[in-house]
Amino acid sequence: MTSAEIKAVLEHQFPAAMVENEDLTEKQVELKGNQWLEIATFIKNDPDLSFDQLECITGYDTGEDGPLQTRYNLHSMEHRHKIEVVISHNRENPNVASIEQLWRIGDWFERETYDMFGIVYEGHRDLRRILCPDDWEGWPLRKDYEGQETYHGIVVQKMKEEEGWE
Repeated sequence: MTSAEIKAVLEHQFPAAMVENEDLTEKQVELKGNQWLEIATFIKNDPDLSFDQLECITGYDTGEDGPLQTRYNLHSMEHRHKIEVVISHNRENPNVASIEQLWRIGDWFERETYDMFGIVYEGHRDLRRILCPDDWEGWPLRKDYEGQETYHGIVVQKMKEEEGWE
């Protein structure tokens, strides 16, 4: 199935969930997050789509006043087609339904994206930080992140500009 055919199936099944976004490639589709669990269940179980492999989940910060995004890379082993699903989130309250119970590898991906971007995956069975300490302040991969000066009284080292780091 081509990417256009996959998008047509999604548009037919979930017309209210589709988002027009001309900045995306032909292999990407943007969806509203309010039906994500229902859509994810459909695209995994529908025999014509059969997206049985979740390759990756990642966060993306579009910058300044733009939204945060979750991006899901999905693949069908049976049909050998792929799609990237993009879901945009409000920066102040970024949340979307968890899919870790559909694709178990989603557990680690959602935890990492939560840890780095602060996107909350509602219904996740164990959503907690995976890379930073539990009491770390902020979301390190957001473009507006300002690193902590100290952590439990220890000075957090900054890279020197002359070494090529900011």
